[in-house]
Amino acid sequence: MLFRCNILALVGGGDSPHYPPNKVMIWDDHQSRCIGELSFRSPVRGVRLRRDRIIVVLENKIFVYNFADLKLVHQIETAPNPKGLCAVSQQPGSIVLVCPGAQKGQVRVEHYGARKTKFINAHTSRVACFALSQDGRLIATASTKGTLVRIYNAAEGNLLQEVRRGADRAEIYSLAFSNNLQYLAVSSDKGTIHVFNLKINVGLTTNDKPLPAPDPDVPHISPSLSFIKGVLPKYFHSEWSVAQFRLHEGEQYIVAFGHEKNTVAVVGMDGSFYRCQFDPVNGGEMLQLECYNFLKPSSDQPQ
Repeated sequence: MLFRCNILALVGGGDSPHYPPNKVMIWDDHQSRCIGELSFRSPVRGVRLRRDRIIVVLENKIFVYNFADLKLVHQIETAPNPKGLCAVSQQPGSIVLVCPGAQKGQVRVEHYGARKTKFINAHTSRVACFALSQDGRLIATASTKGTLVRIYNAAEGNLLQEVRRGADRAEIYSLAFSNNLQYLAVSSDKGTIHVFNLKINVGLTTNDKPLPAPDPDVPHISPSLSFIKGVLPKYFHSEWSVAQFRLHEGEQYIVAFGHEKNTVAVVGMDGSFYRCQFDPVNGGEMLQLECYNFLKPSSDQPQ
């Protein structure tokens, strides 16, 4: 299910789905009725909504429709995409859409206003998760290894920054940019939410050239330590998170930044909801502000 104001996109799922899994039902909650329907030959893996577009993700294809008349305006062939990975900019104006490319580790960026397609070879292994900033300027990607997250300029495909979630392999569940593009949040199966500082000039335009990203194979070492260059593992020199929030390992959590300054909201597949606050100066463990579980009775909620 995905919503846009009072409009919802519904796709059937589970053991006894109310709607077929190969259909997208457009529901107007204000009128309490279905106002449109899109049918496909295979199960729908994901849906994304804008005020002017509906994007439907299948295993190997993406369909882009006008919202007003449900007219098909674009089709995209992708690599196998069982997770339904896709992201679309939300600000009015030019539309930017990100999806998996045709090759392993590649993401495809569609700039509909400029009528330009950009391919970014983000990782050597398969892309497991990505996020697009609301204005469509920045893309964050993570591979199936789950150790590194890379941030790219969506317009030119330049690597702007690389941050490290950890040294051990992990499954990345979600990535999220803050509205001011100063922070990036990451959730994984390790049960820890990470917040990273973004050291990016957000005033860049499509004609600007960002500073080249450091070569990940050439660590930045002070002169006094240059004699051991190439000896220390690369993670010793990586940019680590400034704030963390620890939850249950193995659970799937989705993370987003809250409306209040320096707050993060976390929703778990187990019905849990957390709201926490991070210190942008001192970092460290985040402060839990709120905790609730939608699947438990009120009497069982933590006090």
